[in-house]
Amino acid sequence: MDVAIVGAGVAGLRAAQLLAADGRDVVVLEARDRVGGRLLSQDIGGARFDVGGQWIGPGQRRVWALTRSLGLDTFDTHTEGDRLMWVRGRARRYRGTIPKLDPLSLLALHHAMGRMEKMRARISLERPDEPEATTLDAWQRAHVPSGVARDLVEAAMRVVFGVEARELSLASFLTYAQSAGGVLPLIESEEGNQQTRFRDGAQRLAFGMAERLGHAVRLGCPVRRVHVGDEGATVVHDGGELRARRVVMALPPALARRVVFEPALPPARRRLIDRMPTGATTKHLLLYERPFWREEGLSGEVVFDEGPVSVTMDNTSFDDSRPCLVAFSVAQPARELSCLPERERERRVVKRLVDAFGSKAAGFTHHVEREWARERWSRGCPVGLAQTGLLREHSDALRAPSGRIHWAGTETAREHQGFIEGALESAERVAGEIRDA
Repeated sequence: MDVAIVGAGVAGLRAAQLLAADGRDVVVLEARDRVGGRLLSQDIGGARFDVGGQWIGPGQRRVWALTRSLGLDTFDTHTEGDRLMWVRGRARRYRGTIPKLDPLSLLALHHAMGRMEKMRARISLERPDEPEATTLDAWQRAHVPSGVARDLVEAAMRVVFGVEARELSLASFLTYAQSAGGVLPLIESEEGNQQTRFRDGAQRLAFGMAERLGHAVRLGCPVRRVHVGDEGATVVHDGGELRARRVVMALPPALARRVVFEPALPPARRRLIDRMPTGATTKHLLLYERPFWREEGLSGEVVFDEGPVSVTMDNTSFDDSRPCLVAFSVAQPARELSCLPERERERRVVKRLVDAFGSKAAGFTHHVEREWARERWSRGCPVGLAQTGLLREHSDALRAPSGRIHWAGTETAREHQGFIEGALESAERVAGEIRDA
């Protein structure tokens, strides 16, 4: 065996495709009974919906090329209508990116976004010298005088990263935004990374690649140990073991921590694995008989600064036959909600939607909840994030091979970290490393 790839998410499957095209003998070992990793689609009420990652955006050339090669259909996220922003108990209805604020808060918000963009543009993805070894929360408290402006930024970033601003390293935030080409693409639907959806679900990307790889993909094979010697590596999994010249770890850092490496990984790589926890994100899909929010001139997008729901969006099926709202519970509210019984979780989520949309939001026909922090082989969503100071100390080890072990996954991407595009970019990189070895 030339290459053993651990993980049948987008990064692992794409790396296998590229290496197989080079004539290498590859195998992909996946712990789950399915492919796709953090992509998961399921039938709800007679339509296909994503309960995991689902969006792609303009400029993400790799995922668009893969989409075309697999013959997958896409459609744009519904954004027509007014947005709502709930800040400090008050609802603001608006259009565009920025809600109507008092002049001082609006000025502070524009100033904060401008400073963030300047820092983002200067930071290096290879050697991110943190402008301040601090968190986003601490930076905001030092530089953003308006509490309302801080609340807006924190609400938006909470959804993007699945962590609180006090848990988010400023360097992680800036490198993530740099890899996306700016702060606004992270949060925008129109011309942003949430612009486009897959008609039959984003997991079709993984299905399409896996089908072409055939028997090279082995499911139900969680890897427990990787032993590297002079001639190659022995990969021990629940179904046995195999020998390979090289190994690709296409896992989130939180899962790589579970694997025993012999000999021990270099200290910098070990610290990266140990100090890149994944955010907490729970997705709630609620289906309705009618898209009542559209009928009332609303887009379906609501951002909340507190409470069990952080954001909602229109998630209606491609043919409009199944009206749907998707509600995200993230970060600390998601962790708190997780401790409650299922019925109470649903009650609190629905109550928040009623606060925003009125009593019609309580008349759903289906409710599906997916809590990614409870997923044994995910341990969270959307992405693993480096803690404060880690990138400044060890960024050179983030993508560097550890001898015969190579590291893929969206967390290691130079472009569009945290997105499907980032996973594909990381696959290209590791395939090139092995090609040149």
